[in-house]
Amino acid sequence: MSTFHGLEMAKQALFAQQSALYTTGHNISNANTKGYTRQRVNFETMNPYPAAARNRPELPGQMGTGVQTGSIQRVRDSYLDVQFRAENSKSGYWSTMSDALTRLEGVMNEPSDSGLSKTMGQFWQSIQDLSSNPENSGARSVVAQRGKAVADTFNYLSESLTSIQSDLKNQMDITVTDANSLLNQIHNINQQVNELEPHGYLPNDLYDERDRLIDELSSIVNIKVDYDKSSPSSKDIAQGIASIEIVDDKGNSFEPAVKLLDGSKADAADAIQKLSIDYNEGEVMIGNNSVDISKSNGSLKGLADAYGLSEDGSGLYRDMLADLDKMATNFAEQFNKVHQQGVGLDGSNGLDFFTFKPGTSGAGGLTVNKDILDHPDKIAASSNGNAGNGDNASNLANVFDDTKIVDDNGNNPFGENTSINSFYQSLIGEMGVQAQEAKRMENNTGVLRLQVENQRMSVSSVSLDEEMSNMIKFQHAYNAAARSMTAMDEMLDKIINSMGLVGR
Repeated sequence: MSTFHGLEMAKQALFAQQSALYTTGHNISNANTKGYTRQRVNFETMNPYPAAARNRPELPGQMGTGVQTGSIQRVRDSYLDVQFRAENSKSGYWSTMSDALTRLEGVMNEPSDSGLSKTMGQFWQSIQDLSSNPENSGARSVVAQRGKAVADTFNYLSESLTSIQSDLKNQMDITVTDANSLLNQIHNINQQVNELEPHGYLPNDLYDERDRLIDELSSIVNIKVDYDKSSPSSKDIAQGIASIEIVDDKGNSFEPAVKLLDGSKADAADAIQKLSIDYNEGEVMIGNNSVDISKSNGSLKGLADAYGLSEDGSGLYRDMLADLDKMATNFAEQFNKVHQQGVGLDGSNGLDFFTFKPGTSGAGGLTVNKDILDHPDKIAASSNGNAGNGDNASNLANVFDDTKIVDDNGNNPFGENTSINSFYQSLIGEMGVQAQEAKRMENNTGVLRLQVENQRMSVSSVSLDEEMSNMIKFQHAYNAAARSMTAMDEMLDKIINSMGLVGR
């Protein structure tokens, strides 16, 4: 063994402890960096002396030759990553649905003094008053204006829901754009990793950034991530190249499998299957293939369910708009039918009380006949033409409880006893239950996601107390290595400068 081997071994120890101190400093610097995973230096003993050979010296054993830095590794649990992304996807869906239902409740505004139920109740009360005082011009004006208030409320609800639905569409487009941007960034990191790993490097900071982007993507769609070795020369602990596949809400692949990112392909145009939305067909497209997003999870599914992106057009806001249209149309038709059977104070008959704006239908187009608004005497309160008769006004009041809601084919799918009032009450009740359930699920999935995130942070995040302890430990080891080098230097000084002087 070389006479100067002690200096070399001390030098290796200094370098190894120095690299550990640098890594500790890197951890401390990034203690508050989002997505950062703490790193550790894996020390390895160097090959002992002598090595196995035919001309090896005869020694009673092998002598250690020091330490070296084997690798700088991230401290991360991939199983917790899988768990977190699954919970993040569920949380993204229920958070989106809860927000959509909260906005829906705000528009419907029930129960309140300005909601449709209260407005229709006031309209019904004004008709009751008219039936008692059919000759009272004030009572007639109140009926006309409160009828207009009912129509205006239907208009407002329809316009507001349509506006929010348009916002959901824009939000869906932005979400798809964000997802495609994330895929492009992940692909770029894949390319950088592919250039570094074959040379024996572990690009830990690139791994962190890629995992952070994948976490963001998991809130949009439910995904599964697979890793392929970048090169045969890559280290065994190298993470490799990421490929991303969209999966259903159980974590199972679609048939056939739908890949968002194929890490084996270098060209972005081939590697990335971009998301898009075909609103005409009600489908989410990945590349040229459609995927049933309703079977997955994530905020994109929540937006699709709220907007009504499906083949049959069903969805939270579309269904509410369709139900309001049915309600407004059925109510107007039945109210007009009864109104046409009566006689106004001026002798007019056969008039429609409610009409629809030109080119419109349903709740968005409902309005009160202009002739009635201008001439309330035309309100057909009488059943026989007598000015003091208010029987037809009583019949009009009964419309609220007697009208049955039918679909476009004239069928009554909502039940034989479903009146205007009960139908609207059921709509509001169902909406309230859905909102309560969405809020509960948002809280539950949020708690589960937080639990997994805390578990992941307990493994991967930086503990300043622990890092300070490590710093002291590595500092002492560095000092000890330096002291070892000093001892070797003194020994060599004695050999070189003090030996061989006897007899001169």
